[in-house]
Amino acid sequence: MTATTNKIQANEANGARPLGARAGRPSREEAENAVRTLIAWIGDDPKREGLQKTPRRVADSYKELFSGYDENAEAYLERFFTDMDGYQDMVMLRDIALESHCEHHMAPIIGRAHLAYMPDKRFVGLSKLARLVGVVAHRLQTQERMTAQIHDAIQRKLKPKGVAVLIEAKHHCMTLRGVHDPDVATVTVQTSGLFNENSRMEERFLRMARGDAAR
Repeated sequence: MTATTNKIQANEANGARPLGARAGRPSREEAENAVRTLIAWIGDDPKREGLQKTPRRVADSYKELFSGYDENAEAYLERFFTDMDGYQDMVMLRDIALESHCEHHMAPIIGRAHLAYMPDKRFVGLSKLARLVGVVAHRLQTQERMTAQIHDAIQRKLKPKGVAVLIEAKHHCMTLRGVHDPDVATVTVQTSGLFNENSRMEERFLRMARGDAAR
């Protein structure tokens, strides 16, 4: 059994959906041939010198860009700790770099994620929250679904008193094609618990996401 097979089986056991790990998955050769077809379709020659290695490079880049299908995002929140010497305020990460692709045009979505949770008994390492965002983003997505998936993973695994997630991003399907408006940014927000029940908490989160004073 290969190391790759072991990794796929381990990820499936943890709830991941490995890239293409399903019946009828195209081969690497078929994927590269599909790139050659697209190159010819747009009007270029896939056999010319500058494009001969492009199909391989595209396949390699897709493995990286869509690596989120190989991982279980919530697995990063499995290990948590409870002793924080009585800390009872929100925990927030701001300006997490976000790189994704829209599922409608497979064009990049580039932006920032801001998230916070109000701990009850469970705390998680800060880098784990950033990794959660990265895994969810590295799949074909809509910004709305991405926001909800990040929010729901934190809620399920940490069971906090409240969760808030805000994503602001530019969609290249709007900036490079379509309406060709480079200044349009999309903002999505999902909150729960104390962030819904206490308007002061919600406003504080939004101020901190903007980079304003915490109080």
